[in-house]
Parts: sequence; structure tokens; C-alpha cells
Amino acid sequence: MNFFQKELQIKPYPRGFHLITDIIIEGIPKIRDINIGQLQVFIKHTSASLTINENADYTVRTDFESHFNKMIPGNASYYKHTYEGSDDMPAHIKSSVLGSSVQIPITNGKLNMGIWQGIYLCEHRNYGGSRQLVVTAFGN
Repeated sequence: MNFFQKELQIKPYPRGFHLITDIIIEGIPKIRDINIGQLQVFIKHTSASLTINENADYTVRTDFESHFNKMIPGNASYYKHTYEGSDDMPAHIKSSVLGSSVQIPITNGKLNMGIWQGIYLCEHRNYGGSRQLVVTAFGN
């Protein structure tokens, strides 16, 4: 079994849900050398997250942002952790709800995802800055 790992720095994105599948594939070309395996993507932040969902219609990403903002509002009176602004605590909660990693099968050198699936960077801060990902591919 072979293991390949790389840290990728992702450019800053505005608050919202952004497709990064191609960035990840380009960032770790060793995926092509794996016939059967797994790809794990982990984000090294507590105010952004990763998920897999619709990769074709951008309105899905817009609806995700709208729904999460209603479900986990900013400026809630019960938040104590507000040192970095009104988007800070909601960003941490959203990150925990969605999670910090995704795992995708690799088959014949390609990510084995559904035709309508893509990997999202979920930026929960108004000004989150660049983000660090640890991308690990392993298999035979």
C-alpha cells in the first residue's frame, strides 16, 4: 500500500460554500497512481468546514449558506465567545455540524464520486483568510 500526503494552502474565499474538487485533484496528482484506495481531506481550522454535495447548480451552495445562517444565527444573545466578532461563534458551530474532513474512494486513479458530487470548502467567516488542508491519498 502506498501513502501520499500533501498540505495545500487554499486562497481566501468569501463566506459561503465553494467547490474545491479540482483544486484538490490538481494538488495531489499521485491519486492517478492508486487503483483502489481512499482520499482523505482534512481542514486545519475551526471556523471553516468540508462537505460533499451538488457540484452542478450553484443555487444549492447559495441555499446552503441561507439555511445555515437561519439555523445558526449570528449575534445570538447567549454567545459568550465573541472575541473575533459576531461571525466567530456561529462559524465554530457550523464547522462542528458539517465536520473537518471528508473521505472519498479512489478507483482506477480517479475519485469515485457520483456524477453530481463535489467537495465544498464551507467558509463560515466573513473574512476567514487562506485555509490549510491536509490531503492524504492511500491505496494500491
